[in-house]
Parts: sequence; C-alpha cells; structure tokens
Amino acid sequence: MGIMGFLRERFGKIVAITIGVALSLFIITEVVQYGKSYFNGSANDVGEVDGQKIKKDDYDKKVDQNLANFKQRSGQASVDPQIVSAIQKNTWNQEITRVILEREIDKLGVVVGVDETQDMISGPTPNQMILQNFANQQTGQLDRAALNEFLGKLRVAKSDDPIKNTWSNFVTQMIESRKAEKYLAIVKNGLYVNSLDAQDDYTAKNKLVNFKYVGLDYASIPDAKVTLTDDDYKSYYEDHKNQFKNPEELRSFEYVAFDASPSKEDSAAVKEQVAKILPDFKASTDDSLFVAVNAETKAPFTYQKKGQLDPKIDSIMLGASKGFVYGPYFSGGSYKLAKLVDSRFSPDSVKARHILLSPQAEGGLPKTLAKADSLKKLIQSGKKTWAELAPLNSIDKQSAAKGGDLGTFARGQMVPAFEEAVFNGSKGEIKIVTSQYGVHLVEIEDQKGSSKVVKVAVVDKPLEASSKTKSAAYSKAQAFLGNLTKDNFDDLAKKDGLVKKNADDVDGLASAGGGLDNIRDLVRWAFKADKGDFTDQVYEPGNEYVIARLIQIKPKGILPLDVVKKQIQAQVMNIAKAKQLTPKLESALNGANTIEQVAQKLNTQVTPVQNVVFANPVVPGSSQENKLVGAMFGSPVNKLSKAIEGDKGVYAFVVEGFTSSTAPADIARQKDQMSQMLMQKSESAILEALKDKANVKDYRAKVL
Repeated sequence: MGIMGFLRERFGKIVAITIGVALSLFIITEVVQYGKSYFNGSANDVGEVDGQKIKKDDYDKKVDQNLANFKQRSGQASVDPQIVSAIQKNTWNQEITRVILEREIDKLGVVVGVDETQDMISGPTPNQMILQNFANQQTGQLDRAALNEFLGKLRVAKSDDPIKNTWSNFVTQMIESRKAEKYLAIVKNGLYVNSLDAQDDYTAKNKLVNFKYVGLDYASIPDAKVTLTDDDYKSYYEDHKNQFKNPEELRSFEYVAFDASPSKEDSAAVKEQVAKILPDFKASTDDSLFVAVNAETKAPFTYQKKGQLDPKIDSIMLGASKGFVYGPYFSGGSYKLAKLVDSRFSPDSVKARHILLSPQAEGGLPKTLAKADSLKKLIQSGKKTWAELAPLNSIDKQSAAKGGDLGTFARGQMVPAFEEAVFNGSKGEIKIVTSQYGVHLVEIEDQKGSSKVVKVAVVDKPLEASSKTKSAAYSKAQAFLGNLTKDNFDDLAKKDGLVKKNADDVDGLASAGGGLDNIRDLVRWAFKADKGDFTDQVYEPGNEYVIARLIQIKPKGILPLDVVKKQIQAQVMNIAKAKQLTPKLESALNGANTIEQVAQKLNTQVTPVQNVVFANPVVPGSSQENKLVGAMFGSPVNKLSKAIEGDKGVYAFVVEGFTSSTAPADIARQKDQMSQMLMQKSESAILEALKDKANVKDYRAKVL
C-alpha cells in the first residue's frame, strides 16, 4: 500500500503538459465574459491556431496545473499576480506548441506503437518520464521493484479507481512526448555542417587584422544642426522593416492617480482600536482563542529563538516575563500586540528520522494513525528496523531511501507541528505527529545545544484607509473624470497639479505595469479601447484611484512607421549626419596616398589597432563596427579604403597586414562542435519557424 500511496500523491501533482520532456528544451521554463465574439473568437475560446480553437476551460485547467506545480516546487502557498501572469504566458506558449506540433506530426504520420509504448515503460531503457517518477533517490537509477509493484497493483485496481485515469493520462503524455522527439529528430537529420563551414568559422575566430584608421564621429555634429525629413524616416524604416516585428499586441496608456492610502487620522484610529483590546489580551487565559477571535492573521504559536521573531519585538520578548504584553507597535503594514505565552531552553538542532504516511492512500486519518502505531510497535519491539520499513511505507521517498533519515535541522526548517514534537521531546523518543503533509512516525535521534526560545501570541489589525479617506480621493477622481474630454487630458492634469505617468507596452495579461499593481481591469479596458480614449470609470488598483488614456497600440506583426518613429530617431539621425561627414572624408581621401595624409587634411589623428578578429568586430576605444571591420577583411594590404559609414562615425582605413590562421588540426572536431551548437539552437528555431508560418489568434486579453 506504501508505493500505491506514494504514487497517488505524486501523480496528483504531475503537470499535464502534453508535449512533455522533448519540448521542455525549447519552451520557456515554467512556470495563470464577455457574451459576444472578438475577432471571430468566442468567450469560450482563448485563441486559435490555424483555425483550431483553444478552449478556455482546457486552458484554465492547464494554467491551474502549472500553477500547482510551481507552488509545489517553490514551497509557496500563494503567488503574486506577476508569477500568475508568467505562468499564463508559459501555458499559452505550450498550447501553441502542442497544436502546431500535433499538426506537423500528423502530416508525417509519426506514430508510437503498442510495443514501443511498453518498452518505454518497462524496457531496458525506460522513458525519462518513468525514470523521473520511479527513480531511486540515492542512486538516481530506475527502481524496478517500485515500478513493478505499482504496475501489479494497477492491474488489479478497480476500473473506477482515479489512479487508473491518472496513469492513462500519464502514458498519453509520454507517447506524445515520444512523437515530438521523433518529429524533431526527422527535421534535425536534415541539418549538417560541411568542411567549408567549419573552415570559415575557424577563420572568422582566428584570423587577425592589424590596421590604422581615421574617423569622423557623428557626435561631432549637434543634433540641433540636423533636420530630419519624413523621407529620411521612411527610407530607414523600409530598409529595416523586419526588425520591427512585434510578437504580440501591446498597448500603452498614461494615467493620473489620486492617492487613497491611509491618512494620519486613519493610522491613529487603527492604533487606538488595537490599544483598546490590550487589557483583555493581558487578562486572557486562552491566548489561542483570543488570537483566533481578534487577530487578522491566524498563525500557530511556535517556539522561536533570537533572530526568528519580528525585529520590533525580538530582544524585548527574549528578556520579558511570561504574560508580558507589548504594543501597540507598527510592523508589516499592521498595528500589533504581542504577548509572551511561554519561554524555555530548547535544543539548537535536532537529528531525526521519520516515515510519512498519507491519510488519502491509507483510507482516512484513523486508519493512518493505526498503521503508524503498528509500525511504531514493530520498531520498538526490534522486529523491524527503520531501514526496512521506511522504503516500503513512507511517501517521502527522498528520506525513505535513507531509512527515513532527515539529517540535522534547526528551528524554523520544519512545519510547526513536526517541529514542536521533535524539539520539545526527548532523545530516543518515538512519536506520532499529524501535519498538513500527513501522519509522521518520527524518532528523535539526537538533540544538540541549548538556547532560550519563546512562544509569542500576536494580535494584528492591518492599517487600511478609512471610508472617509477613500471617499475624498474618489470624489476628486470623479470630478476629474466629469470634466475630461478627449482633448483636455493634459491641460486638466496640469490645472489640478497632477503628475502624469505612463504604463508602456502592456501585454494583454499584465497584472502590473507603470508603477501600478493589480491592473487586470485596467488592462481589459485598454485592450477594448481605441487610441485617444480615456477610461469611462475610475479604477482602483491598490491604494490609488486611477483615470487613464490610451496613447498607443502596437499590433502584432510588423509595426507601422508612426509607432517606431521615436525608437529609430537616433539611427536616422546618424544616417543624416553621415551624409554631411562622408563628403568631407571623401574630399580628404582625394589625392591622398597614405592614411596619415588623410588625417592631416582632417586635422585629426591616425589610430593604430592590432589583432581584431572578424567574429568580434569591436574597435578598441570605439565600439562595435560591423561594416568597418567587415570591409577590412575584404581589403588588400596597404591600400587606402573608401569612406565607410559605420554605426558611430564615418571611417577610412588601411590594412597593415593579416595574421593568417592555420587550418584547424582536427577539422572533424571543428565540425562536431559546430554541429552541437546547431542542434542546441535548432529546436527553438524549428518552433519559431512553425509559429511564424501558423495563423495564431490570441483572444486572452478579452476573455480572461
């Protein structure tokens, strides 16, 4: 029953990512109402790929699964909105990948047969997913005994046993993963590196050039001296259009905020409320009940040593007498009272071992406690050892492989119930403890050190803005909104002394941006609005009332010139400056025989440079200059160049010589290294190519 219980627990936590292990290499690591349609989409769909709809219910389930997996791995009970947003994005990418690859796999007729499936489960080289879930924690190798025991129990399990459905889904994921591996292998088999590729790569990294140059920096011409025309912008945009591809729709809005954070009066009022219950807290004989009734945060009382308490009370409580109450004091956004419930001297660390049992797998808590008691008696009688019982019974497989050994740990590292049992018990004692993880049979093997610890009860009340404070801020925001038109946002903000702020390039699932948190409602508005629209209501992200105006829409695909105009201004400016500087340099080159003569005409200096490689086109003391260095490697030695328009200026040069690279000693090794790099990049490149080709429609901003 132990292994079955373990697997019930483990399988319940497996994230159902259909693409599986093969795609995890190039999917970003994990990593969450309207009745009408949007862009031919439905409120029941979050998007579609080449006409295949991605259902909202299916997407939501996978987000929840990925979120649960993140919580399990991180140990966090809750996550902030930014994490949820990242998990939603990752899940979306996974869904796009799944749909695209399923289509490509079907086109090629890639299949996984019954025999191959069986071989993946129990063959000589089992699938990685099997190994991950049935591995010996000490050796990392497959635990065939555990696998066979599970498969045996699976065969005799009832047809309605949930583990059968979970296992079926797991095998399906494994099969889809193998199909993806096969597809990727087919594509990668068409990739290769030949000897000429290897030789060129080696030369680019090893051939050196020595040269001298003169340059006229673009910075020598003030921007104010240059007038840019629409044709200047259009010319640059057309030449570089593919650089402005936007992978997803983004929107930007500006906003004004009206502060609704707690006032001094609010702070004084909350402090007074807490102070009023101080006498009752002092007189209380049931501190747990008092905290449960009066505290906002219901935290269990645990013994803590110096450094583990809130810094505001750490030293105070360690020096106080039992029953002492301190406060009100402000900490962590709340006014609090702290009462010393107990103090004692306790071990600094404990060495323990345990067997963890799952009530779910054992048929309920009473049966689990009974089993723990039976195991305890077997150990105490000497009939069985921890090394024998832990691997067969404990669902904590990491410690089970070591006879239940948890090592040595200090206070604060274990859950409260477990910690209380082992730190307050005696060396050699075997206890049965129930925690949120299940039922522990635990033995205290050793206790070391001794320090004073205290148990403190805390009553807290969060500092929040009063209705009066909120009403005053909201009234100001409503008054601003009432006077607002499409044309007077700037003037009205200036008149009211408000500072405009921007939330730039917000995506459809953003939960924060522009210095604001909890902006999902505001983002939904932004993705329905047109440029220039302002909010039709006052929004409340946190302790502020916000009114916003949509200032920019960046659609998915190639961005239009008006959207990127500001972004490309510096590059367009440099091109315009090059038009002024290039004739000046060409005039100096005319009739010159040496680079020194050119420098003399320009009243500048010659700069010598040694040992620059083609693969790293950086000019020491300047910057990366691809055109300049590229031209050098195609230039004869000792020949004065033409004017080269670079990234930072206009240049002329003369090559003094090359240090030729010898052929690589082992061209086959060079090819292998390049092939490995190509294969590492290929999977993500394959996916991106398929995504570019696919017609992906994303409705999430409007339905989530």
